[in-house]
Amino acid sequence: MSDKETGRQHRRHRSRSEADQIAAEYEASGMSQEAFSRQSDIPLKTLARYVARYRKQKADGKEPHRWVAVEVAGHKTGGSELAVLLASGRRIEVKRGFDVGTFRQLVAVLEQA
Repeated sequence: MSDKETGRQHRRHRSRSEADQIAAEYEASGMSQEAFSRQSDIPLKTLARYVARYRKQKADGKEPHRWVAVEVAGHKTGGSELAVLLASGRRIEVKRGFDVGTFRQLVAVLEQA
């Protein structure tokens, strides 16, 4: 019988950094654990474990601090107020009037990357 037929799910083994990234994304999402679990297709118990461990690390001051390379480019007229180019090639642009709450969530996720 297949896993679908028996109703069992494959356990996915994640590294500690992957689990911490998921917990950071949850923290920045503003969602309930149940909603984030459904959206991310991560079992609720697994998410709760990741979040508890992540919060304990933060409380114990064990968050890793990392430096990120930044390149300052010339000002372009008509462009973004702020642009971030990620190592993956993705570009995040923030224009005047951008929602501050969303920006805080974005920064929190990026700080964990």
